[in-house]
Amino acid sequence: MSTNDRATASSEASCAPYEALITIVRRLRSECPWDREQTHASARHLLVEEAYEAVDAIEQEDYDELKKELGDLALQVIFHAVMGEEAGHFTLSGVMEAVAEKLIRRHPHVYGDAKVAGVEDVLSNWEEIKRAERQDRSVLDGVPIHLPALLCAHRMQEKAAGVGFDFETLEDTWGKVEEELWEYRNAADGPGAEAELGDLLFALVNYTRRIGINAENALRGANRKFKRRFAFIEARLKGHNLRSVSLAEMDRHWDEAKRQEV
Repeated sequence: MSTNDRATASSEASCAPYEALITIVRRLRSECPWDREQTHASARHLLVEEAYEAVDAIEQEDYDELKKELGDLALQVIFHAVMGEEAGHFTLSGVMEAVAEKLIRRHPHVYGDAKVAGVEDVLSNWEEIKRAERQDRSVLDGVPIHLPALLCAHRMQEKAAGVGFDFETLEDTWGKVEEELWEYRNAADGPGAEAELGDLLFALVNYTRRIGINAENALRGANRKFKRRFAFIEARLKGHNLRSVSLAEMDRHWDEAKRQEV
């Protein structure tokens, strides 16, 4: 077997698992009552759930689980692509070709003659090319409104900052947080409290963005930490009715959990 033949055989072998999965999905769409009845709308929540399960595996650094979750996520992509193909909206190969073309187009420093000094130039070029592709559409149109609220705020602020709509200094950015905090505290008992709290959170997300922290990731980390420490309290007080335990005692166990993490 020649070198070219071996390369071709290796390439075909590497494609086999993908082709097998596509074949399975197409058969399920044909023969399984549940799969056959699904639409893009009815299955959309599964796409979101699988993405979050993959993120959870990443954050836990559980790579065996990540392998499984990435497979589940790939299944959802293929499932929606096959549905689109069946309806005549697009083809599976068209989906792959479109993303391949986009990656090449948005990396002119790799596939063209553009020069970049670092990550900031890469991101700037990406957004500039993306804006040119969207032509007259809003800068914010590319941010799905159904993203988690903190992440949505972060992405919108990034987009706006990309066209110059941003505070000049970090101090100005923090000043906006303090301004919104003052407005919330003055409206805390009134009908506008929720809106003011939203403005405060939005301003805080903007500040975290400016210092290189993603607020969504930060809060997810805080949630995991709270869950872990509260589970420690429950373990220490196993057999007790938590409602009958004083806050001071629960705080004592909380501090013990905190010390053990150090």
